[in-house]
Amino acid sequence: MRIRRIAILIDGGFFLKRLPKVVDSRFFDSPEAVAESARVLCKRHVQNLIQEKPSRKTSKWLDHVYRLFFYDAEPFDQIAHHPILNKQIHFSKSKEAEFRRNLFDAIRRKRKFALRLGKVNREDGWRIKDARRTKGLLKTRDFVPFFQEIIRAHEGAIPPPKLSEKDLAGFCKVVSDWQNLEADDVRLSLRQKGVDMRIGIDISTIALKKQADTIILITGDSDFVPAAKVARREGVEFLLDPLWHSINSDLHEHVDGVVSGFRRSKTGKAELSDFSESETTETEK
Repeated sequence: MRIRRIAILIDGGFFLKRLPKVVDSRFFDSPEAVAESARVLCKRHVQNLIQEKPSRKTSKWLDHVYRLFFYDAEPFDQIAHHPILNKQIHFSKSKEAEFRRNLFDAIRRKRKFALRLGKVNREDGWRIKDARRTKGLLKTRDFVPFFQEIIRAHEGAIPPPKLSEKDLAGFCKVVSDWQNLEADDVRLSLRQKGVDMRIGIDISTIALKKQADTIILITGDSDFVPAAKVARREGVEFLLDPLWHSINSDLHEHVDGVVSGFRRSKTGKAELSDFSESETTETEK
């Protein structure tokens, strides 16, 4: 049997967003479940390439793996004042930060997995999550002349202002939107740094040093096209798994194939048989 050298690179942020749309909830409801889903996905990819049946009890799939990479960013650990709750938020103590740290620990314990972590920087202040809601709240500006008249009336300069029924309805709508704005409706503007760079560098390094003859990238981001070009020019087979997500045409153009590690069932989720071997066989230890 030909021994292939396979490297699989998982864009962690993309993986975590797509997983709920791809697998049943029990396969992403804990850090350990997410880590296991990543392992099973990698195993299925390798088995497909080496044409090994998933039901085989003594799998040799890890013999064909150069390394399995998982990329993400360290949780944001600073403190920020919440504009609606009017209190300090310790992001390092949030449930999301705890989940990420436990996930990273679980990934580290998986054989042949390498964890690559960037960081999260604060880009700006707090923002309303829903862009349409932001647009609606900004309509408050339309009532600035009315507010000015109220101020002047309070000062005794003019009689109290009157609104038309249409303007009154719009004014009440804006007031209601502000009153119904809750703490979860706003978020701090954060941005990952160094994750994409690490993926690009690893793809180029693996290709230039001939460390693998096949690279599988799990993402839906077209930012990695330059790195994919480098790999293909060096004779490396470059495959993409967007986890059933639609991708741009330039990604199709610059990869050797779009593949799927998970088989889609009639329910629209991955086949449960993909996760049938939750126990690790002796050959995988």
